[in-house]
Amino acid sequence: MSVKQECKEPRLGLPNLGFGVGLRTQHLPDILSEGARVDWFEIISENFMEHSGYTSNVVDRLSEDIPIVMHGVSLSIGSESPLNRDYLDKLKKLARRVNAVWISDHLCWTGLGSHNSHDLLPLPLNEESLKHVTQRVQEVQEILERPLIIENPSSYVQFRSSTMTEWEFITELVEATQCGLLLDVNNVYVSAHNHRFDAEHYIRSIPHNHVVQIHLAGPAYCGEYMIDTHDAPVPARVWELYSLAQELTGGVSTLLEWDAQIPDYPELLAELDKARRLMSSGVVPEAPVPEPIISDEQHTVLSTPIDFQLTHISNEAHSIADSGNK
Repeated sequence: MSVKQECKEPRLGLPNLGFGVGLRTQHLPDILSEGARVDWFEIISENFMEHSGYTSNVVDRLSEDIPIVMHGVSLSIGSESPLNRDYLDKLKKLARRVNAVWISDHLCWTGLGSHNSHDLLPLPLNEESLKHVTQRVQEVQEILERPLIIENPSSYVQFRSSTMTEWEFITELVEATQCGLLLDVNNVYVSAHNHRFDAEHYIRSIPHNHVVQIHLAGPAYCGEYMIDTHDAPVPARVWELYSLAQELTGGVSTLLEWDAQIPDYPELLAELDKARRLMSSGVVPEAPVPEPIISDEQHTVLSTPIDFQLTHISNEAHSIADSGNK
């Protein structure tokens, strides 16, 4: 039986874009020479704010022919620091420039004041936090003049002060703000392993009519913990959770993330094709079980390796530009 590929209900007026990948600079030569071969791209917002170099020019060019979605890592919606209005103005300007279909970020905080941890830090899940985040999401949506799409993060610690589950928190946040949801099924898998809850129950409990996008990725074991590394093929259990999520939502946009040890573009497309086949056949693809790894000089374990992208994009862009000029 195939999984339905059309949403049962509109998702905040946002379309089912189909199957996409995160746009990475090392793939640009292949994309420019052979074509996108995906339905849409997701870009890391911070990599393109006020950036007029090679990669930004390519994104501008691609945005004329293929939908672009912006995915941020620095909104810090859960922080106690005031919202960064300059950041939001730049975000809004970039969205206009690339005609972004939607803008997403994470249910987390990333720093305090001028300090940015470059990590997605968890929140205490209680009424005080819910009220705080609700107010900030509403304010962000007013500034951006569009729904904000919130992603569930992976987490490795919990707060004693939490009084509700993450899926309960998300449900109340959605009801209060009418924001959208980016359901990262790999993050559900990771957090369920780390905190010993039922991943299927999580996915069944969220408001499915507000899910506009699903993330797929590959994690890694590190000791007793599962780490959201984005550096491996999607494991079998994540494919199972993805199938369940698509069944419950009626079919929403799929995005494959791969942010470390990034494969060549054809290999990335082959992994994305597994999602296409699952949606058409209903058969969960065969996939490897994540292997335990040890962090060393050859394999640094990073949770959500956003710093990798932010740190190296300039060097990668210069390398690609130089190779193109030879």
